[in-house]
Amino acid sequence: MTTPATALPRWTIAAPFVAWIVLGVAYAMPGHAVLLALVGAALCGAVFTAVHHAEVVAHRVGEPFGTLVLAVAVTVIEVALIVSVMLTAGPEKADLARDTVFAAVMIVCNGIVGICLLVGGIRHREQDFQIRGASAALAVLASLSGLTMVMPNYTTTSVGPVLSPSQLAFAGISSLVLYGVFVFVQTVRHRDYFLADVPDEDVHAAPPSVGVAVASSGLLMVCLVAVVLLAKVLSPVVESAVKDAGAPPAVVGIVIAALVLLPEGLAAVRAARADRLQNSLNLALGSALASIGLTIPTVAVVFLWTGQPLVLGIDGKETVLLVLTLLVGTLTLSTGRTTILQGAVHLSLFAAYLFLSFAP
Repeated sequence: MTTPATALPRWTIAAPFVAWIVLGVAYAMPGHAVLLALVGAALCGAVFTAVHHAEVVAHRVGEPFGTLVLAVAVTVIEVALIVSVMLTAGPEKADLARDTVFAAVMIVCNGIVGICLLVGGIRHREQDFQIRGASAALAVLASLSGLTMVMPNYTTTSVGPVLSPSQLAFAGISSLVLYGVFVFVQTVRHRDYFLADVPDEDVHAAPPSVGVAVASSGLLMVCLVAVVLLAKVLSPVVESAVKDAGAPPAVVGIVIAALVLLPEGLAAVRAARADRLQNSLNLALGSALASIGLTIPTVAVVFLWTGQPLVLGIDGKETVLLVLTLLVGTLTLSTGRTTILQGAVHLSLFAAYLFLSFAP
């Protein structure tokens, strides 16, 4: 039997090429119902395969670089989906980036974190993590989310929840710089803040060879491009389904965020179940930070270039949910130990977010 150190599973090699075959058929035969179902399946398969290859690369480079690789890979997918859909739909999708980023923050900070804490608490009663690393990540998340999603509602240069071109440029640059400083702290200056006190047993597993890691890097890029193009084919179907169901347009952002975060969420839950809560928090909070720190600058550049409007400010209801999420997150991460209670609280906020999204 082959091992991760010597070979890749066959499905991870075949899935990217299957996705491209389905993509080619979809462009040749647009609109066929059965084919659209295959496009959806190929899209999900490409996302899971991309994250698998990111995990292989992550295991080669080690922690905390590993979680950073996963976060950046997932965010590249998210940014590509957002930009492709927004450019295709035009001004009517000016709020898609905001809806997707806000959904990512809610899904990560309440959904994924809540499930991790609940699953870990049920299995291990109490779990430990590094307060310094988690608190630093939450502080950056609070700053980024406040500056990019709350502040646009209170500026006076532009009317409404939008920023002027100069303000949008400032928001994009400041988000990128702040995320860059966080990555520097996480990987270089204070790397020990993001490492578990007890060594992870997976560290002793044989890392993949250089050849396998390089192959995974190439297949990862193939998967990411396939995901972008497949999502562009499928996005009109998702929007039509949301409209036919009578759901608010913001639900499209939830679908996109859930799709790209699902594989990483499963990895975080597996880590919590294995009593590696530090890795879970690194994955979860890193994803939320990358979602804002990389998405906002990218869409800012695109829409400053095209001149299209970009809506970033969230409404009053969402602001309350964001403040509650950050407040509860601060209390959760203030002790360095968690139980099922903290998990239940975060999941209750996540349930409220989902319910109010469909019944605003």
